[in-house]
Amino acid sequence: MSSSDTVPATGLSTGLSLRAVGAGLLAALVGYASSVAVVIHGLTAVGAGTEQVVSGLVLVGLAMGVTAMGLSLHRRKPISIAWTTPGMALLAATGAVEGGFAAAVGAFVVTGVLIVLAGLWAPLGRWIAAIPKPLANGMLAGILLKLCLAPFLAVSQAPGMALLVLATWALVGRVARLYAVPAAVAVALGAMALDSSGGLAGGLAGGAALSGALWPSVTFVQPVFTWEAMVGIALPLFVVTMASQNIPGLAVLATYNYAPPTRPIFLATGAASALTALGGAPTVNLAAITAALCASPDADPNPARRWQAAFVGGIGYILFAGLAGVTAVMVTRSPPILIEAVAGLALVGAFGSALMGAVQVEANRTAALVTMLVTASGLSFAGVGSAFWGLLLGGAVHLLYWRPSVSQPAK
Repeated sequence: MSSSDTVPATGLSTGLSLRAVGAGLLAALVGYASSVAVVIHGLTAVGAGTEQVVSGLVLVGLAMGVTAMGLSLHRRKPISIAWTTPGMALLAATGAVEGGFAAAVGAFVVTGVLIVLAGLWAPLGRWIAAIPKPLANGMLAGILLKLCLAPFLAVSQAPGMALLVLATWALVGRVARLYAVPAAVAVALGAMALDSSGGLAGGLAGGAALSGALWPSVTFVQPVFTWEAMVGIALPLFVVTMASQNIPGLAVLATYNYAPPTRPIFLATGAASALTALGGAPTVNLAAITAALCASPDADPNPARRWQAAFVGGIGYILFAGLAGVTAVMVTRSPPILIEAVAGLALVGAFGSALMGAVQVEANRTAALVTMLVTASGLSFAGVGSAFWGLLLGGAVHLLYWRPSVSQPAK
């Protein structure tokens, strides 16, 4: 039995851990600042306007916060929740679909329903887990490749801002890698704020916009369900969320001897995703990277109190939801290439891990590379995006090259 399973059910009796509180706030800060530009870029790529982006950020912050607080408090385990950063990169790579943002919202709703079904019907979750890891990693690497090139392409279009952001990322990463992306985001946001002011007239307009954004609102989006959005967004988004977020998130928890049941996690995150999608919010899921901040001994030496870190992290995300308007206005009023640059820096680590996972096993390397290259190509056929075709063609090559293992006869 793991140490996390031996703690008493009354986790509140263990007392408040200030270290856990600090770890939870840090996890929320790092999780939000490191990838909010990716989320905004993904939403705008599929047709969301500024008001819809604000609405999506408000609701996704609430969804992450409420589910993290509820699950960690109920299970007394550090169950951290995050938005699907790889999924938002998928949206950025896919672009607008027929039906506009309403069709993308319909795909978000279906993705949430599929996650609920994965919790209710075990075979669905097993099918996702059965996708060869090199192919799943190849698809993710292909999705992330274009975004990860953006920071360096930005140098030719906005050299001053881009070089400043790159230098901040590199120098801070040399000292404290965990803070490299948040520091780069902070510098980029400062540059965006200065750029959007554009003198006295621009400053007054920007100030008025930011003042109005201090009170973010929620906008209902009537979902539209189209075949193109279902196959081009919903299905790849579900696969990416499960394979690149939920499964790694469970693996991180297992590393620290936590094994929460998956059904309540999938039911809660899927239902929250489907509900908040009606306001333009992207999918939420188990956190992977920031989960380690809440589940490791750094959060608290006592495993029985680390759930408090995930609980406080949820509070942090709810607080950040209040800043959705300011964040969205500053980012969307800035040069698109700079937004892509910041998003790309946030995804460099994920791209490296995905690429390593794709090519590590030589027997699967060709199929994984086909998956990555087709996905990165931007191929679109019959209204379906490249992520689906990459997985399909890579799977065909995998089956073509697959050889059943033959056990050696006993001597």
